[in-house]
Amino acid sequence: MIEDDLRAAFARHEPLTPPTGPLRAAIDRLTIRRRRRRRRWQAGGTALALLGVLGLGVPLLTPERGGPPPAAELLGESARPVPPGALNILLLGLDGDGPAATRADAVLLVHIPADRSRPYLVSLPRDLGVSVPGHGTDKLNSAFPSGVGSSRPEMTKGYDLTRRTVAELTGVQVDAGVVLTYRVLSTLTDAVGGVPVCLPDQVRSVHTRRVFPAGCHRLDGAASVDLLRQRYGLPEGSQDRDRNARLFAAGLVRQATDRGILTDPVRLAKLLTVVGPDLVVSPDRAAVLNLLRLVPTLRTVEPVGLGLPVVGPTARDRHLRVDPTFAPEFLRALREDRLGEWADRHPALVDVAR
Repeated sequence: MIEDDLRAAFARHEPLTPPTGPLRAAIDRLTIRRRRRRRRWQAGGTALALLGVLGLGVPLLTPERGGPPPAAELLGESARPVPPGALNILLLGLDGDGPAATRADAVLLVHIPADRSRPYLVSLPRDLGVSVPGHGTDKLNSAFPSGVGSSRPEMTKGYDLTRRTVAELTGVQVDAGVVLTYRVLSTLTDAVGGVPVCLPDQVRSVHTRRVFPAGCHRLDGAASVDLLRQRYGLPEGSQDRDRNARLFAAGLVRQATDRGILTDPVRLAKLLTVVGPDLVVSPDRAAVLNLLRLVPTLRTVEPVGLGLPVVGPTARDRHLRVDPTFAPEFLRALREDRLGEWADRHPALVDVAR
């Protein structure tokens, strides 16, 4: 009897039941959003890793010192639109740590084209003779200490003077900046379990007398710093050091990928925390998230390595000079966002960083 009453009650109220179509559609929309967010994180994690390895670390220079974005914030969505047009990110590698780390011996410009085809890594030689605003003509790596000052050293001022020097040299706007010291590089390397690097030539350390034979190695933090400091005894000096840095960057990406760091926001957030409490973002955390959102639009995150064409120093000074044959065309291509076309016309001057 009770069962019959229940069946009758269900039958009477069935017409009042709301349609299931809208509910099913809402569930489908939620599922799609979660899938998109997961894919966006995977691409965004690669973006963050890319910015890190190109600068061999990710302390972005800015007055805000809030530490690395937590996992929850990295997974969230930015309310700002994705920046349009080409972007240029200045990466500076300092020779040392603390107050003694004043010379920016690695100066790299990451160019992300407006068509989001792929990133271009442009090396600017440390010994290039340039006009340093307010300080006359000097080597490019002198801009950082000239800006830092001696009485009350401020690294932000060193970065800013280097940024203005690079902008004047290249004619492009610098949209963001990254600075790395050896301590950050060593910590990052050890945190991912070492980095595999395959060297085309033997490298002998003038600092520790260690020999890195030609071939493949797995480097810990101390060995990585030792290798990346070396320029004496190399055929092309600092330009060969830049090449070794690109090989290291590729190995770091592979190691982070193999360990699943790039697809796990919690592990990546922990890694960024380990890198150091002084990790800062520029100009704010939303800006970093916007950079992450750029990478899903890239056809590939594999960078193309390019060097500003230069020629040897004159008898009067020890400064490298821009190559009068190739540099004007190269800089024009950079300003007009046509580096891909330039690379196609000059394959011998292109180094694909692998």
